[in-house]
Amino acid sequence: MKQIKVTGKTVEEAVSTALAKLHASKEEVEVKVLEESKRGFLGFGGKPALIEVSLKPDPVKLAVAFLQEVTDKMGVPVTISLKETREEIILELTGEKIAILIGKRGQTLNSLQYLTNLVANNHSSRYLRIIIDAENYRERRRESLERLAVHTAQKVSATGKGVALEPMPSNERKAIHMALRNNKKIETTSEGAEPFRKVIIRPLKK
Repeated sequence: MKQIKVTGKTVEEAVSTALAKLHASKEEVEVKVLEESKRGFLGFGGKPALIEVSLKPDPVKLAVAFLQEVTDKMGVPVTISLKETREEIILELTGEKIAILIGKRGQTLNSLQYLTNLVANNHSSRYLRIIIDAENYRERRRESLERLAVHTAQKVSATGKGVALEPMPSNERKAIHMALRNNKKIETTSEGAEPFRKVIIRPLKK
């Protein structure tokens, strides 16, 4: 973490000087006042303010570094490419043995995604939604979930009994909700705490 100490006639002046030196905005730094400024008498004995300014860590860079370290330790080194949209940050993994990182029904990939989100949001002032993908797995999984949603909704409508699906990350639960949003015979809700939160499909109460 880059950190500097700066003096100024006032704390505000010192902060402005520090921001210029770090080429940063107020939102990107943490400011600690070490000494308040003191006015002298008749121009003598004054004391400048002393502050310590630190650049806040970039949560996305920390997330990428964490993911790189974990995959290296797993013996599956990868190349990580980053894509940002308004809603989420997508980290695409490429490399050999990539199937190991996906795991059965994406369980390993989902675990990596959950942990990476924890790392990023522990250092972010706003909520970041990070999606980890590999070999276009998320798109293939979305299509599979849509088929599962339709089949389960048909079963629920026929039996009149609700069904709880397996725990899924938020992006997969969203795929289920979206697939059934126009079905007038059933309702879907997400219940439980992460990372065990799951979708419940029930007959719609009349």
